Amino acid sequence: MKNQSPKRLGDLIPALLEKLGLSKGIHDRLVLERWPEIVGPKIAEVTVAERIRDGKLWVSVSHPTWRNELTFMKRELIGRLNAAMGEEVVKDIIFR
Repeated sequence: MKNQSPKRLGDLIPALLEKLGLSKGIHDRLVLERWPEIVGPKIAEVTVAERIRDGKLWVSVSHPTWRNELTFMKRELIGRLNAAMGEEVVKDIIFR
C-alpha cells in the first residue's frame, strides 16, 4: 500500500458529488437561489426563478412588458448565469 498524503475534505466533495450524480441537482438549486444576485435587484424585483429542469429555467414575471424585455435579454442572462456557475447549467429560459 502506498503512503498517500491526507487530502482536504473540501477537495474531495465535488468529485464525490459528481460520482454520486448529485452535482447537477446542486448546481440547479444554486441557480434558483442565486437568481436575484446574478440578474440584479431591478430584474429580481419583478421576477421569481421557479424551477430548472434539463437546462430549462422557468421564471415567473410580474408584468407582460417586463416579460417582453427579458425575452430580448435571454442570451445575456443565460451567459451571466452560466458564468456565475462556472459551467453550462442553463440552456434556455422560459419567461411566464
